[in-house]
Amino acid sequence: MRITRLLSAALLAFGLSATAVAPAAADSTPSPGASSEDGAGPTRAGTSFRTATEFEQGQTATARASVGDYLYWSFPAGTGQRPTVEASVKLPETHAAETWRIDVYDGLRRRQACQYGAQTRTAAADAASVELKCVLRTVRAWAEPWAYDPLPGTYYVRLTAVNLTAADLGRSVDIEVRAGSKEMGGAAAVDGSLSEPLVPGVALRNAAEDRDGDGDGDGGKKDSPTAVLADLEPEDGWTSGWWSSRWVWTAVGGALAALAGVAGYRLTRGTGRPSRVPPGA
Repeated sequence: MRITRLLSAALLAFGLSATAVAPAAADSTPSPGASSEDGAGPTRAGTSFRTATEFEQGQTATARASVGDYLYWSFPAGTGQRPTVEASVKLPETHAAETWRIDVYDGLRRRQACQYGAQTRTAAADAASVELKCVLRTVRAWAEPWAYDPLPGTYYVRLTAVNLTAADLGRSVDIEVRAGSKEMGGAAAVDGSLSEPLVPGVALRNAAEDRDGDGDGDGGKKDSPTAVLADLEPEDGWTSGWWSSRWVWTAVGGALAALAGVAGYRLTRGTGRPSRVPPGA
């Protein structure tokens, strides 16, 4: 009975500590669309994957563009995050009905499906703005080569208008794009990880040092250019680390199994030798 009480007390104490830790971790997770301390993002947009404008999660990227342009941004997303991308387009005072669409691609430029959200919306002729949203699937640490699962790395956002009339082409619009994510914890953990995140090169440069002193930077020899990778990465790194909520549930499950074993033993061992049976019989 004493062992049962000790195990029960230990299990209760462990459960209280795990409960106290879990909300703290959840509170520190930025919610989709949450702003960082400065919250200020870039004020322009790229026109292709190679010129996509980088911004961090929690920032708001703004741009003034023309209707009909393809606009590109990029942001980093790590393992265990479920990214959410939102876009707001302020339309001209007078315009015809327009359909706007937001697409998200991973580092391999594979289009990622939205779990939910208004990925495509049609703005009526009298609408002042249009709001778009795409909630992606949870970023996995590893996947089969043939799978289209989201993987850690750079994610591209493409925004454009479709089904336009000739009168609306080239009109000026103001755009805001935001990206955030929710940490999914151990529920999204998998066995395996990528050796490197899917972060494509964004430029080329000559890595040779100027060893010959002529100031041309060629180092006295011809050197092939090397790729310059994207500068941004998630605040906590590309991987979620070794700790996850699975450790908590594994420990709780082990404690419950031990407690059930002790209780089962006490129930099945009986009351000992009956009093009517003499010792040594």
